[in-house]
Amino acid sequence: MNPLVISDEQLMQFIGQYLWPMLRISGFYFAVPVIGARTVPARIRIVLTLFTTLLVVPMLPPAPVVSLVSVEAMMMVVKEMMIGISMGFMLQVVLQVFVLAGQFVAMKMGLGFASMNDPSSGVSVTVLSQFYLTFTTLLFLSVNGHIVVIQMLVDSFASLPIMGNGLGADEFLLVISMGSWMFGAALVITLPLFTALLIVNMSFGVMSRSAPQMNVFTVGFPITLLFGLLIVWFSLTNFLPIFDRILDEGLAMLQALIGAP
Repeated sequence: MNPLVISDEQLMQFIGQYLWPMLRISGFYFAVPVIGARTVPARIRIVLTLFTTLLVVPMLPPAPVVSLVSVEAMMMVVKEMMIGISMGFMLQVVLQVFVLAGQFVAMKMGLGFASMNDPSSGVSVTVLSQFYLTFTTLLFLSVNGHIVVIQMLVDSFASLPIMGNGLGADEFLLVISMGSWMFGAALVITLPLFTALLIVNMSFGVMSRSAPQMNVFTVGFPITLLFGLLIVWFSLTNFLPIFDRILDEGLAMLQALIGAP
């Protein structure tokens, strides 16, 4: 009986069949919101990466035979990691829209000094931004957004195959342009609150002219804070349509990035 002989090409093909998709998936789980947060242990992300890889690999065509110690292998590692990280980063920007909107509103209503450490990112944000981030994260999970983005990750292997060219200049420009989109979307969310707080500040200006002996800073700060909290409370009634629109725009740009129909 002839012993089982495995050639070097077969071994490289078997390793690459699991290695190249795993790199893209690991980069995605590293940068995606909720799963990629610092509060999620690294072991959880590793287990999710391995589990997703085992499910995705049988649906993929045979992997190319590439030597793991070659320049081509290094380029494929960079290419696959960049695809996964770019997809996760774009989704991270979508949720950061509401964090930035919370920063704008907090600065306007005098809550800029009330900041706390965000456990998911490790940076200091205002309390209102943390509230918006927690709220949008729960909404994202409640509408099965995590399932949608994982499905888009699986679809990316069809539109951006392993041996493809990866992300081009247009795709990187799309990722960069999300910065301006984030500021514009956050400003659109906060414009009604800005207008209401502007009217409150204008009323204090009229009061200071009519009663110069009144200390506007002493009286105006608590009233502005109170009105700001009331306006934020009333604005929550229209928060879900805004969240749906921002999420749809973000997912549309993510589809444009991977070239999915």
